[in-house]
Amino acid sequence: MSEYDEICLKVFLEKQLQLFPEKVADTLEEAEDFLDLCMASVCRDINEVQECFDEYGADISGMKKKDLENMAEVFPLPDGRYLVVPA
Repeated sequence: MSEYDEICLKVFLEKQLQLFPEKVADTLEEAEDFLDLCMASVCRDINEVQECFDEYGADISGMKKKDLENMAEVFPLPDGRYLVVPA
């Protein structure tokens, strides 16, 4: 498996409709393939999420960390990490 562990994949499957109008994956394997294809990132904390958006070239200037957590592209994981799925 790639950098997307089972926690990441399950959270994405459960919450994918927060970002997409319809499901893009139904199984763990499909979720992993999709996340690989769109080059999603797993971040250890919200500061790394901010760095990730900077790398994507997204204009997040002036956004507070709480605002970043509430973006549709950001999936908080139960262990404190974040999955960032560029749309």
